[in-house]
Order: sequence, then C-alpha cells, then structure tokens
Amino acid sequence: MQKITAEEIHQLAGYIRSISGISLNQSKAYLFETRLGPLLAREGLSSYGELYRKAKSGSDKRLENHIIDAISTNETLFFRDRGPFDLLQHKILPDLLSRRNANASKILSTPLRIWSAACSTGQEVYSIAIVLKELLGDLKNYKLKLLGTDISDAAIAQASRGCYSKFEIERGLPREKLVKYFTPQSCGWKVKDALRAMATFRRLNLMLPFAALGKFDIIFCRNVAIYFDPNDRKKLFERLADVLVPDGCLIIGSTESLTGVCNRFTPKRHLNSVYYQLKTPPAVPGQSKLTGNRPHRKSLPAIAK
Repeated sequence: MQKITAEEIHQLAGYIRSISGISLNQSKAYLFETRLGPLLAREGLSSYGELYRKAKSGSDKRLENHIIDAISTNETLFFRDRGPFDLLQHKILPDLLSRRNANASKILSTPLRIWSAACSTGQEVYSIAIVLKELLGDLKNYKLKLLGTDISDAAIAQASRGCYSKFEIERGLPREKLVKYFTPQSCGWKVKDALRAMATFRRLNLMLPFAALGKFDIIFCRNVAIYFDPNDRKKLFERLADVLVPDGCLIIGSTESLTGVCNRFTPKRHLNSVYYQLKTPPAVPGQSKLTGNRPHRKSLPAIAK
C-alpha cells in the first residue's frame, strides 16, 4: 500500500476538513492509507499529493464525493444504543404530543418534524419510523416530516433504497420487527413501502448553512460532532439550536456532552438517558405572559368631571 508523507497528511487533512468538517491529524496516517489507498489505485494516481491536487482543483466533483465516501465513518445499526429510542417512545414523544394536542384544537393534524442529522445508511431513520408507527398507530392524524441527511452520497443512496444485507439486518433489529416492517429481496431485506414512505433523504454537509430546512421538534445528531474540532463543534450546535423549536429536544451520542460546547442547551435526564432542550430565556423586567413585550402600566385614576 502506498505510504503517505507528513506533508500529504497536512494537505489532505485541511482539504477534508474544508469539505466535511471531519478533523484529522498526523496520528491518522493509517486511516488515510487504508481509506484512500484504494482510491489512488482506482483513479490511477501515483501519490496522495496527486490526489490532493486533483481534488483541490475542483475539476472533478466526483472525486470529492469519493473522498468523502471513503473517509466518512458509516458505522451504524438499527436501534443503536437502545436508550435514545426508549427515550423517544416513553418520554419525548408523549410529552411533546401532549403539549401539541393541548394547543391544536383548531388544527386537523398535529405537526411533527424529526431530523436525523447524520443518518448514514438510514438505520437510525427507520428505527425512528418504527417507534412512530408503534406508538402512534394511524399517522393520518399527524403532519409528519421525517428527514435523514448525510454527507455521503453512497450512504444516502442506500438509505433511500432501504435495502440491507443479512449482516446489517441482524445488527440490532429484533426478529418481530424484521417480519413486520421488511420483506426479503435479492439484496437481503427491503423496508416495506409504508415505512419507506414516512422518510425523506437528502445529502447535506453540516458545515454549511441549513436554516432553510425549517424548524424541527426533535433532532438526532449522534456521534458525528466527535469528528469535528472544538470550534466547528460549537458552531454546529449553535446552528442546531437555531432550527430547534422552543420546546423541542436534541439527542446526541451517549458518550457526548454539550458541557463547555454550547451554552444554549440544558440537559434533561430520564431514567439512564440524557437529552437536551433550549434554555428558557431570562424574564425581562416589566414583562409578563399577558403583556408580551409591553411593560405593565399602572391604572390611571378616573378623571373627575
């Protein structure tokens, strides 16, 4: 396998961070060699420096996508770290829908928007969809948007197809859910149309603005910010705060924490799991729920006639 030099690591690390946010350093030489080495051979390139220069020139957008696909960690499984899905089913969704339904007397369907911000090959999205189906039953009473995004074209393509090998299916998916929500196909197993129709997938680089996606009630952003440097990590969670509704919930990885990263969230604990909500803005002196931004005014004495 072609060996990579320190200078080539420096060049490629800067380029990869600029297009994906993934932060790599000199200690990751083995990762560059094992992930990008096959790409050198496939592209007929003689060195990692040549790969960098060709990709950096921008003349071959396909090469940028290949580098992202190679370097991205698409390690995932159905119901990964079961805790967040139990949290979703038994705490977050019931509380959220209770608040929504209490304020929706004039709305025919309850809006519910959920975003899996680094969905990889789709297992997280379909796990969320299964929780929704089993908790809510008939979804006609809900205006549901379930969005999965990832930076890898290859990952999004598989998520959109909803096809999984026997190995991928056996990683975290209980047998009863396999039979209920999947059908055997030549690819292995395919998500049934009713479940597949619940989700939309699209490519998205979390380093770029995403406010145009709109606001979300629940955001899953698990095990992706750990690959960002501290400054990019802070920027990401600041922008996630901007697209979370005031009473919405953010779920991050079980080994992650927002302490010292973003001060706009406050942690909430339920059983053995943690989720985050936006901090309530401090009350403004002279402001009340009834008067909004208008200060209280003292009653004026009646004018004598």
